[in-house]
Amino acid sequence: MRVVLGALHRWAGLFIGVFLIISGLSGAIISWDHELDEWLNPELFHARSSGAARMPDELIRAVEASDDRIAVVSYPLKFEKGHNAMLIVGPRVDPKTGELFKLDYNQVYVDPVSLEIAGTRMWGKISLARTDILPFLYKLHYSMHIPAFGGIERWGYWFMGMIAIVWTIDCFVGLLLTMPRIRRHGSTSVAPQRGWWRRWQTAWRIKKGAGLYRLNLDMHRASGLWLWPLLLVIAFSSISLNLGDVVVRPLLSKVSILTPDPFDDKSPPLRKENLIPAQIGWQQAIDRASAHARAQGWTEQPASIFYGRLYGLYSLRFLPPDADHSPWGIPRMLFISGADGKIVGGRVPWEGTSADIFMQLQFPLHSGRIAGLAGRMLISVIGLVVAALSTTGIIIWARKKAARRAVHRASARKPALAAG
Repeated sequence: MRVVLGALHRWAGLFIGVFLIISGLSGAIISWDHELDEWLNPELFHARSSGAARMPDELIRAVEASDDRIAVVSYPLKFEKGHNAMLIVGPRVDPKTGELFKLDYNQVYVDPVSLEIAGTRMWGKISLARTDILPFLYKLHYSMHIPAFGGIERWGYWFMGMIAIVWTIDCFVGLLLTMPRIRRHGSTSVAPQRGWWRRWQTAWRIKKGAGLYRLNLDMHRASGLWLWPLLLVIAFSSISLNLGDVVVRPLLSKVSILTPDPFDDKSPPLRKENLIPAQIGWQQAIDRASAHARAQGWTEQPASIFYGRLYGLYSLRFLPPDADHSPWGIPRMLFISGADGKIVGGRVPWEGTSADIFMQLQFPLHSGRIAGLAGRMLISVIGLVVAALSTTGIIIWARKKAARRAVHRASARKPALAAG
């Protein structure tokens, strides 16, 4: 059995190793994506003007007037003092061709006081330029930038979800391999009883004064044991984030009840050109969502709004008045029909069925935001550990393979020497 587990651990590690190195290192960086992005690109984030911010509809008009190929699909409803507003835009349909216009950007940074456009960029673009490096790393982390083909864009999500499944299984395989070997008495196998814990304790330690190979082995084994619960959480939450709709939600629905989610449960049209125009305006959607929130006793205020043109749905995100980010990484949200303005759903932290709360927890756990600043720091460390575990595992395999080759060459030389 141990031989089988060893083979599984070896080949699983070799399959996922390089991808986990990339994902671990990028994850350690993107824990601080907003701070690093602002530091690298002050011209995008820092406003030149001071004073009272304009109304959101003025920002929309200014941005859409700058390029008749674009339509604003998301914008903030509260502004960070001294900072530009970031609006997300999408392409309009070209009336001449019936196809979407080709754009080289999807983010627009605009001064909320002067309405001056500070810059644009394509989020997730494959580029190491200063303006693109943080979005590039973020998308690399969960999709490896695997391109769309066959009309499907989610190959990267699914591939990294498969990597996460293998990683989750390998977490258990690796744990079993650290256990003391089973003793054999005659024809039977008996688990060790006396001294079992003492023998396992060595797997948790790094031997002092050990050689380079033993040091590498101890680091691989001990760090994996000490951080095993956190590694398992990161691995499984990766499955939930990348394969939530196709694997996790269907499985959860077998054992619990998932509250219908308009965005998750509604399939978009296959053709991107089949956009659903909103019959009610931005302000109507904001007013109706705000009224509903007040009726529910929410103290949070609307912080941003998004219109899903493939779904015909508005989404409003609510935050406390003095907060720039969501507490625990889970914002309150309301979904409004773009056809008639009805409230068609929402997401409220810690409310719903056990399955709802389980799904709510996946991103806050994966990003560390559930524990605030300390959680983000921990996730950065875990990202480095994941990269180190994968690297040390590959080194262990390479050293063992080299040793086996050396033994094979030595065995092959013996008959030749005897014959000589």
